[in-house]
Amino acid sequence: QVQLVESGGGLVQAGGSLRLSCAASGNAFSFYSMAWHRQAPGKQRELVAEITSDGRTNYADSVKGRFTISRDNAKNTVYLQMNSLKFEDTAVYYCYAMRWGRNYRGQGTQVTVSS
Repeated sequence: QVQLVESGGGLVQAGGSLRLSCAASGNAFSFYSMAWHRQAPGKQRELVAEITSDGRTNYADSVKGRFTISRDNAKNTVYLQMNSLKFEDTAVYYCYAMRWGRNYRGQGTQVTVSS
């Protein structure tokens, strides 16, 4: 069982930046693949970015060049640096941990970008 707690969301103007953090419980964090998903009102959840246990990353086309996912295994934390935010980035952002076919999700953090 992994507990995930996201933080760092908020209200920001278009063009601004935010950094989301996701702190994980347990001592096996380094073995998990981690991801950020988001869900906007009336829309399906979508993958934003993911990072494997060995540091490989993957991004949605809509955020490439603007968002950066990273992890600090010593702190059991994964980050999402979001730059050049757009109105359409407004959503609830969820952190996921994945290993051996099991997924764990945090409670989410709201990101609101004003135009």
